[in-house]
Amino acid sequence: MREITIEELQTLKNPVIIDIRAPIEFKDGSIPGAINIPLFSNEEREEIGTVYKQQGQAAAKWLAMEKVSPKIPEMLNQIKQAANGEELIVHCWRGGMRSKAVVTFLEFAGIHGRRLVGGYRAYRQNILRHIPSMYPEKAVVLHGLTGVGKTEILKRLKLEGFPILDLEDMAGHRGSMFGTIGLEDGHNQKTFDSLLYKGLKELQGWNYFIMEAESKRIGKAVQPEELVEKKRTGIHIHLHTSLENRVQHLVNEYVNPYKHQPWFFEKISNGVEKILRRIKDHELKQQIISNLENGNYPKLIEILLEHYYDPRYDHKRQEYEGEFIDIYTDTIEDAVHKILIELKKPSNEKALLI
Repeated sequence: MREITIEELQTLKNPVIIDIRAPIEFKDGSIPGAINIPLFSNEEREEIGTVYKQQGQAAAKWLAMEKVSPKIPEMLNQIKQAANGEELIVHCWRGGMRSKAVVTFLEFAGIHGRRLVGGYRAYRQNILRHIPSMYPEKAVVLHGLTGVGKTEILKRLKLEGFPILDLEDMAGHRGSMFGTIGLEDGHNQKTFDSLLYKGLKELQGWNYFIMEAESKRIGKAVQPEELVEKKRTGIHIHLHTSLENRVQHLVNEYVNPYKHQPWFFEKISNGVEKILRRIKDHELKQQIISNLENGNYPKLIEILLEHYYDPRYDHKRQEYEGEFIDIYTDTIEDAVHKILIELKKPSNEKALLI
């Protein structure tokens, strides 16, 4: 049987990775870019597991054979179409019976595929072992009050070809009480780690990277200690813009694309409810509730910025080491331009080895 190790997999340019685990396993964590073509459904996996515990391995294997036999032709056809002539890698959780069986079926059908030794578990152990040593030497950290446009600025810098780590994208969360609006429920730690590893691989060869000054926890995910330390001791750029610009930016990001969706009001209400629990001023609470109920989202956002988010940001600069570079701007384009000017100044250029 043809096999491939994690180390060998890392050297392939565009492998087609087929994850044959049940959908619930795939959702819990997967190799970025992998395609889920499950051998068993969630219910079948649970049923086989129950039989294994109650009746033993032989009975579980027999049940598994009964479940999978009718699916084999369709499954092989799906894998063949997904492979499209590219290098084909198949894996399950530990590189055990499931992936061995599927690769055997593929061989009988004349389709060349390789089994990933150790499966997803080996992949995860590998990335956790390597992530701490993969960071470029220096971090350029973008600071600024909520709504200043840090994420949009990061994306523009990436388009310009600069080395970016978009941690909010990796976490599937925008880092605020409303951070999953327009997204799903946010990525778990396994998915975050996988995307972080992928992002760090793309930065290999750079002496620095640019990131936002995110809290250690972003949604469901927690940043590694090594990344937190890089952030603390980086080159710090503090972005400033008017309250009006910040409100408009947040309306464009959180409200306008989604306000007509059936789930929107409930999701906003749930976020506001969590904030209200932390506010003691009764009059302020009534203002927030009134603007929410009336659908006056720009005013709601303005109040939350001035009285909730901004006061909690004031102490943040004390958590970081070194001087801050303050940039005042009215547009995203101007902010990007001024950041590039700062990065190319002799003092920073030397530190970043640009």
